[in-house]
This record gives sequence, structure tokens and C-alpha cells, in this order.
Amino acid sequence: MIAPTLHTGRLSLRMPRLDDFQHRAAFYGSERSVWEGGPVSRIQAWRIWASEVGQWPLMGYGPFSVEENGVYVGEVGIYHAAEYPEPELGWFVVPEAEGRGIAAEAARAVMAWARDAFGWDEITNIIDAGNARSIALGLRLGGRIDASRPGIDAGDVVIVHDLWALGHDFSSKNRGVAA
Repeated sequence: MIAPTLHTGRLSLRMPRLDDFQHRAAFYGSERSVWEGGPVSRIQAWRIWASEVGQWPLMGYGPFSVEENGVYVGEVGIYHAAEYPEPELGWFVVPEAEGRGIAAEAARAVMAWARDAFGWDEITNIIDAGNARSIALGLRLGGRIDASRPGIDAGDVVIVHDLWALGHDFSSKNRGVAA
């Protein structure tokens, strides 16, 4: 399966391309990746990224590359590695895109797509307890912390999102979804 293309007011979410890897390699090579098990080598970053992109044909979901005016600004999608207890909504933005609401806008579009495409009632975020910015974003997106849900590592914060509580602005007819 190839990812559909989703559109929001200012963003396009599309299937990842090989040239998108350079951004994830830079992320995984930096201290910014500390909440994702990094820093790691470029080879390890490739294995992580390639396995995430490989979810599309295997599972029918995965990461979307996010563009603003045709410029790559990050990745937002549904991740489900072997060690994950369930599908997880995650995000990454390049440093120059931080603090601009891009991850939130893209995450809302992915949540609505997951609801419409799969009929899911909810989706989780699994976040390292030290990653205060991601926890704040998960809560800002309307999620609630559920300490009874398993994470990946001890101490992970699990945030649950009710996908049916999403506003109508992100219904399939308003998102401009194209296959």
C-alpha cells in the first residue's frame, strides 16, 4: 500500500521518499533524539526509518512526510514496531519547523484519517516521561494520560485520544484526501 495524500490548511502529508531520510538521519545523529533512543549512527537510523516506512505495505499505515509549501518539515504518522503494544501516533519536525503548530496540525489530520480509514475509536501516544514537549502536545491534541496502558519502556507516558471526538474540520470531505 502507498500512503494517501492528506491536506490541511497549510500542509500536505504524503508517502515518504528516499530523500526524506536525510532529515531523520540528522535527527537521529543529534541530541534531539535522546527521547527516541538516540543518538544513533546513520546505519541504525536507516534501519529505524526503513522499517517505519515499510509499515505501509505490511500494515496499511505508517509515517507521512509533511510538507509546507513543498518543503519537507517533518514526519507524522502511525507507528507500530514489534515491541509496541498497539499502533501509536507519533511526530517529528525539523528544527526550523518547531513551535509553529505543524506537528499538531498534521497529527489531527492523521487521527481523522485513521478514524475514517480503519474505524478506530482511539489511538495512543507512547512518550518517554522526560519528553515534556511531546507530552504537552499529546494533551493539547485532546488526549488523556492513562497510567493503566502499557508503554514500551518502564515509565513511558501513554496518552489516549478519542478519535470520534475530533472536530468536523477534519472529516474526510474537508481534509482533501487524495489516493
